Amino acid sequence: MAGEPSVLVVGSINMDLVMRTPHMPAPGQTVTGNSFTTNPGGKGANQAVAVARLGGRVRMIGRVGDDHFGGALRTALETEGIDVEHVRVIENTSTGAAVIIVDSQGENSIVVSSGANARLTPDDLYGCADCFADADIVLLQLELPHPTVRAAIDLARRHNCKTVLDPAPAKANLPDALCEVDILSPNATEAETLTGQPSGEERRDKLIASALIGRGAKVAVLKLGSRGCLVVMADGHIYRVPPYKIDVIDTTAAGDAFTAAFGLAVARGENMHQAAKFANAAGALATTKLGAQAAMPTTLEVQMLMRDQRM
Repeated sequence: MAGEPSVLVVGSINMDLVMRTPHMPAPGQTVTGNSFTTNPGGKGANQAVAVARLGGRVRMIGRVGDDHFGGALRTALETEGIDVEHVRVIENTSTGAAVIIVDSQGENSIVVSSGANARLTPDDLYGCADCFADADIVLLQLELPHPTVRAAIDLARRHNCKTVLDPAPAKANLPDALCEVDILSPNATEAETLTGQPSGEERRDKLIASALIGRGAKVAVLKLGSRGCLVVMADGHIYRVPPYKIDVIDTTAAGDAFTAAFGLAVARGENMHQAAKFANAAGALATTKLGAQAAMPTTLEVQMLMRDQRM
């Protein structure tokens, strides 16, 4: 779409192996699943697809293996209109994979194997610095090696690109250097892990977000699921945005839809409050469909939800 901002996604590309079951198994328990599917996923690829469907121009830097999954995933990204020139195939390496269990309430539990994602290095990024020079905003996650994510943050800063980090999977000892981004966007569980503080009510949410600002983020955006989201800015502005009312089927990748939409809205020049509303709508719509990339909404779908449930 002419005139749309250029979004660079540096991130993971996985094949999701999804099992649906009435309830999560307890340790040592075997439960019977209802269905099994393979779906394109990976937090980086999910966000790239979300941006593309929302009208942004997307280029992705990532790695896949030389197996069947790798070829299929690269083709799926290209089909969405994403520039995959820098999605390279690593020989004798498996493609990243995620085993996802989804219960009858739409909640999920995920185990990720990095595969080729772990082979994306800082030197790889320095070798395609022109990608950062051409980008308006860079979307990052933690399913890549941390030194690679740090290099991406440095390159983005060097080329005056805004940075958005989705800190998943979160670690309690995450270096502050990885928090020094324009927008840090964890969900409630990830925010608790990063700060060691419990979430669950407004005062605590604000304390958590303030702690993330203290670690270097210019803006902390907490994705709170059924409680909407909270935006806290380093300049003191705070916005709490209520959730949209939808029937949840599957929460897989809803956070990726939110983060991608928020980053794209900011790149378009929208303020943080407007961006949060747009992102809330995209994240909500992603829960109304099964799968990860298959559930990413279009601009029209987001606009219709925002029109029907004005906030």
